[in-house]
Amino acid sequence: MAIQHAVLALLARGPSYGYQLKGAFEQAVGPQWGPLNIGHLYQILDRLSRDGLVVAERHPQPVKPDRVVYEITPDGRAELDHWLAEPSPRSGGFRDDFFLKVTAAARSGEPATVRTVLGNQRGHLMRELRNLDGLRRRADDPVVGLLLAAAGRHVEADLAFVDDAESVLLADGGALLGRLAAGPADSSAEGPDVTRAAG
Repeated sequence: MAIQHAVLALLARGPSYGYQLKGAFEQAVGPQWGPLNIGHLYQILDRLSRDGLVVAERHPQPVKPDRVVYEITPDGRAELDHWLAEPSPRSGGFRDDFFLKVTAAARSGEPATVRTVLGNQRGHLMRELRNLDGLRRRADDPVVGLLLAAAGRHVEADLAFVDDAESVLLADGGALLGRLAAGPADSSAEGPDVTRAAG
């Protein structure tokens, strides 16, 4: 899980506590990730602690509740090194909600449905691309700038897919959609072969 390893990477720089880790994570990855839920972060820290990848130590405070400080263990450093050395496959593979939406629209046989699905997605992606571009221009951290640029390239690839889907599905005035809506011919409905001569 990427966040668990990102937390290990932050702890490799030195011991830290929950809210400090939350701030460091959000600063490191930039605004395109969104805020890290503190409850989720504590679940990750508990799991890392159970797995022996971090150790937790309570530090008393005069007024506030005890502060729990986390420190990476040698096993945690080994896990972090292993993660950094491995390539990263797409987290969701190619099981994408929009791919399924295009499939459903295409098999509806309705050009208007396909146009609506593709048009709505194109508008959403264009807004996302403008937002990412604005964030990238304001980014002071070069790593955050790189991450925002990479996110923008993903959006550009999604826009190229929308263009491809439009050119394939709508190029012939709906003939292809009509064939897709009809579905494949069902040869099993013909019944058993009765043309063999009786012996």
